[in-house]
Amino acid sequence: MSILDPHRKMSHPPLEGGVEVTRLVDTYFNAYNGARLREACQLFVKLIEEDASIGVTLAGALTPAGLGAVLVPLIRAGFVDYIASTGANLYHDLHFTLGYPLYRSTAQVASGAVDVELRKKGIIRIYDVLFDQKVLLETDDWLYRTLLKDEFRKTMGTSELHHRVGAHALEEARSRGIAPPVLATCHECDVPIYAPSPGDSTVGMNVSAVWTARPELAPVVNPAIDVAETAAIVLDAKRGGRPSAVVIFGGGAPKNFLLQTEPQLQEVLGIDERGHDYFIQVTDARPDTGGLSGATPSEAVSWGKIDPDQLPNTVVCYADSTIAMPLIAAYALSKAKPRPLRRLYRRMPELVEQLREEHRGTSLYRERWGERVASEGPPRPDRA
Repeated sequence: MSILDPHRKMSHPPLEGGVEVTRLVDTYFNAYNGARLREACQLFVKLIEEDASIGVTLAGALTPAGLGAVLVPLIRAGFVDYIASTGANLYHDLHFTLGYPLYRSTAQVASGAVDVELRKKGIIRIYDVLFDQKVLLETDDWLYRTLLKDEFRKTMGTSELHHRVGAHALEEARSRGIAPPVLATCHECDVPIYAPSPGDSTVGMNVSAVWTARPELAPVVNPAIDVAETAAIVLDAKRGGRPSAVVIFGGGAPKNFLLQTEPQLQEVLGIDERGHDYFIQVTDARPDTGGLSGATPSEAVSWGKIDPDQLPNTVVCYADSTIAMPLIAAYALSKAKPRPLRRLYRRMPELVEQLREEHRGTSLYRERWGERVASEGPPRPDRA
């Protein structure tokens, strides 16, 4: 392709009112991070059309900003197959399930000048979002009582924990005549949701509260289950001849958790793999500070997280997720046809068994377990 490709010539027709989002993005987002946002929109549609398995990460306070209403239509359209999120996003999603109001504020309040006064009045602030402290207390009470139900008295991964909480959230939303938010929708659509730092949110705090009061009644969250399930999702896509895609909003633990699925397959389990095929990230983090949130797709190649042959299928847009997510979602919903739901949560036992079988066929497994299997028999189920 010529550097001065005639197909890439900029077109600048005068902008008119009422322009469709797809024309707005395709025509007027020509350079800098506007261009990267256009590329992210177009690449998202491409990976949907190629039937990629799509994992989405959520970091930062996105649900309190109302972006659950953007995410839910993508889930229902089959454009989101699994999610890794901070626990905070899932906890705050429950406020909407229970019908509690959150309020827009102003730049003056966001400056922090009135925080002492807000504390006296029992008002919580997330930058320029405000809500009554009672919202937290009553959401805590609902979640605590939910976690006391018999079905939670077991060892589970965070996808099962969220799926079970989501069932009660769905029932609650329906009883109140509320459109199901994220957790409830993911339960309904069998989209697994993972929290890579399960103790770092009020969901984990309430699990701990039950454990503190009555340890025998508390759920036991096992992160090994989450690591295996997400690796199994990626392996299933690859063995099914489908690309694997990660769409990252923010960074942090959710970003690494989805990307580490490939090193888990290749390095830790010894399974022949090359990396994810698509990478889209919206972030405000710089790469030169060395943090994972700002790490580039090419750096991820060095870890085996991204297939080196697929670097052209990567985009990093330096923007606020509250700006980019609605535009990307509106563009995709306008351009791409809905896909059948994969319902990965329902298929999880099958996917994990496929992962186990492939791992047990590797030379790494034989090196680690060969003599032990011969002398002691197969590993016990609790060690498998």
